Amino acid sequence: MSKIKPSKGAPYARILGVGGYRPTRVVPNEVILETIDSSDEWIRSRSGIETRHWANDEETVAAMSVEASGKAIADAGITAEQIGAVVVSTVSHFKQTPAVATEIADKLGTNKAAAFDISAGCAGFGYGLTLAKGMVVEGSAEYVLVIGVERLSDLTDLEDRATAFLFGDGAGAVVVGPSKEPAIGPTVWGSEGDKSETIKQTVPWTDYRDGEVAKFPAITQEGQAVFRWAVFEMAKVAKEALDAAGLTSAELDVFIPHQANERIIDSMVKTLKLPESVTVARDVRTTGNTSAASIPLAMERLLATGEAKSGDTALVIGFGAGLVYAATVVTLP
Repeated sequence: MSKIKPSKGAPYARILGVGGYRPTRVVPNEVILETIDSSDEWIRSRSGIETRHWANDEETVAAMSVEASGKAIADAGITAEQIGAVVVSTVSHFKQTPAVATEIADKLGTNKAAAFDISAGCAGFGYGLTLAKGMVVEGSAEYVLVIGVERLSDLTDLEDRATAFLFGDGAGAVVVGPSKEPAIGPTVWGSEGDKSETIKQTVPWTDYRDGEVAKFPAITQEGQAVFRWAVFEMAKVAKEALDAAGLTSAELDVFIPHQANERIIDSMVKTLKLPESVTVARDVRTTGNTSAASIPLAMERLLATGEAKSGDTALVIGFGAGLVYAATVVTLP
């Protein structure tokens, strides 16, 4: 018989607050067209993207995260000292160690919160949310800060016609805390490493360091393969998440998919047969693809504009490089 005492966590967990930060510089498609042979009409028709935000030198991964997190903490009605863990999902923090989460935790004024980074691409927010839920229910932290943040402009090849127009920068954050009723459903997540070549970094950092390539590494992808996978396979995952939460599409209020491409979003809505009453996040139009930041940024905007409201039931799904994915149903803060 084990002598270990049982954990004293909350019965359930929920998102208590959300915050976002978008860099001040807005970049229209016309700027992208200076380096690729395309057109504004082609970019809009293929992706839905009209503008994106690019960070300046001061808008670092840490700085953007602190801004978004401060808003989320205030929205949750708690103080930074109450945060017990900080989970940061990013692929664009260029220091291998220490984790940027430790810097963020310190700058926010947490009381020595546990802090670590995860690398799960565009599914990173879902991964972080799942970890946070587990910590709150298990009892290792009463409040967990989950951040999705990217400076993908640093990893964009502006001469790559397939990707130059896609990526933007920004940070989104949520506070996860105790709940008396279920408010974050079971997560349906996984990976398909046999497809890892479809979205990847062009070359390892060591190739650039050793002079084997002259061009700084960037993100590249096989657009058609990614599109087919996202449309057909991720709609199935989204349906599984609804089933796991015991809901039908008719009971859903909001759909917040990863903001990769508006055509993918439209196809998923059609495949899932979502009613017209369901609010669909389309933040991609003015924010672009911000990878791990896209879902919390889209959530924050829907609540700020009144398109979604506190207490709404939302299906969120992220998917991307790996290939990895994560989907769950949440109650909006």
